Amino acid sequence: MRRTLERIANGLGFAERYSAAGVLIAMTALYAFNVVVRALAPAYASVFAWVDEAVRYMLVWLVFLAAGLTLELGRHVSIDIVRGRLPAAPERVLFGVIDLVGLAFSVGAAIVAFNLALFVKGTGQISPTLGVPTYVLYVAPIIGFASMAFRFLLRLLSVRDARRWPVAQ
Repeated sequence: MRRTLERIANGLGFAERYSAAGVLIAMTALYAFNVVVRALAPAYASVFAWVDEAVRYMLVWLVFLAAGLTLELGRHVSIDIVRGRLPAAPERVLFGVIDLVGLAFSVGAAIVAFNLALFVKGTGQISPTLGVPTYVLYVAPIIGFASMAFRFLLRLLSVRDARRWPVAQ
C-alpha cells in the first residue's frame, strides 16, 4: 500500500508541478501581451479585455493547483514555536492532531466547494468576457482541497512528511 501511495503522490506531484508552471507561464505571457497592446496600440485594448478575466481565473487555478504540492514540500505558512522544543513523542502527537484537523478541514472544504460548483453550474452563469461557464472557476478549490487532504493523509500514514523527511524537489 505504501508503494502505491508513493506512486500516486509522485504522479500527482508531477501533474501539479507542471500544470502550475504552465499556468504561471501562460499568465505571464498573457499579461505581458496585454500591457504591450495597451502601451503600443491602445485602440485595440478593448479587443483584449478578456485577458484580465482569463488571468484572474488562471491565478485561482494556480493557487489551488499548487496547494497540495506546497503542503507536501512543507512550504505552507506555519507557526513553529513549539516544533523542535518538544520531546519526540509529544511532537508526533501534536503533528498527528494537526494532520487530523487539516485532513478534516480539507475534506470538508472540498465537499463545500463541490456543492458550490454544482450550484453555480445549475445557474448556467457564463463569464462576461471569456464566455466560459463560471463553474469552471469553482472546480479549482475542489481539486486543491482534495489534493491537500491526500497530502494530510500521507502525513498521517507516515508515507511522506517534510517535517520529518525532506522531500526531493
